[in-house]
Formats: sequence, structure tokens, C-alpha cells
Amino acid sequence: MVGRSRQPAVPRSQRNDNFIDKSFTVMADLIVKLLPIDAKSKEAYVYYRDGLSAQNDGDYAEALDNYDEALRLEENAIDRGEILKNMAIIFMSTGDEQKALDFYGQSLEANANSPSCLKNMGLIYEKWGRIAAESGDQDTADRWLDMAAETWGKAVKLYPGGYLDIENWLKSSGRSTVDVYF
Repeated sequence: MVGRSRQPAVPRSQRNDNFIDKSFTVMADLIVKLLPIDAKSKEAYVYYRDGLSAQNDGDYAEALDNYDEALRLEENAIDRGEILKNMAIIFMSTGDEQKALDFYGQSLEANANSPSCLKNMGLIYEKWGRIAAESGDQDTADRWLDMAAETWGKAVKLYPGGYLDIENWLKSSGRSTVDVYF
């Protein structure tokens, strides 16, 4: 929780005035109570859920605080990967693309089978490639675009047909190293 404020005393799930969100929270709380998981995992889920709610509301500082707490408690690698991926999405949304890449990398260490992490990493590489090309640095552009293609190739292998725009880009750019097209 470096450099971020502490969360309010009242959890987000108890502050939300939106009927649909409140209904979802009540149902989610009921399901969590019934699940045969330990109390620490249940508490991690509550922080994760509150992080998602804050993230959806654009309150990124609060979301990151909740995700930090969820990470502190969560032991399941796949769940940790999801928390880290959501943190990366926040950093990507705020323009801190290098930090986003770091968190996507951590997410992939926890769960290597996350095509959305790979897709988003490729988006950053592709953006950097376009910027380099626009500034006339074609060698740097090619390196970034090759990294995008490599990363996106992994994503479409994990999720064939799920990213048609990326599959088309890979094919039309000539950067595809695998035939994922039917």
C-alpha cells in the first residue's frame, strides 16, 4: 500500500447505493458464506470484490488498497493472478504502462494461462511500436511490433477465435508465427 491512502472504515460493499450492485453484493456474500473455504480466503474475496467495485467506479486508489489486502490474504495462485491482472488494468488505464507490464508479468507467473494478460501486454507493445514508427524509428518500431506479435501469438493459442482483430492483425502484418486460422 505504498503511497496510497487507507480505505474508509465502512467497506465499499456497505456504502453502495446502487440497487443492482447492492443486490449482487448480498448474493455474493451469501454464496461466500456457504462456500467450503477457510475464513482467510473468504476475507480475501471480500477485499477483491470491493476492489472490483471501486475499480468500476473509477476509484483506483481505493481499488488498489483493496487489491493489496486481497493479495496479502489470498494463497490460491489463480486468484492471485486475477488480482494482479486487475491491478495491471488500473495502471494501464492511468497510463503507467511499464507498471502495468510488471503487474501483467506477475499475473502470468501466478497463472500462465491468462490470454487477457497477454492480449493487454501486446496492446502496449503495439502502441509503443506505432509511436516509434510515427517518430521515424523503424528499427525500434519493428522490435516492439515483433514483441506484440509474439505476445499476441501466445494469447490466440490460449484463446483461439477469441481475439479475431488480433488474429487478423497477425495475419495481415505477416508477423504470425503460428497458424491459428481455420
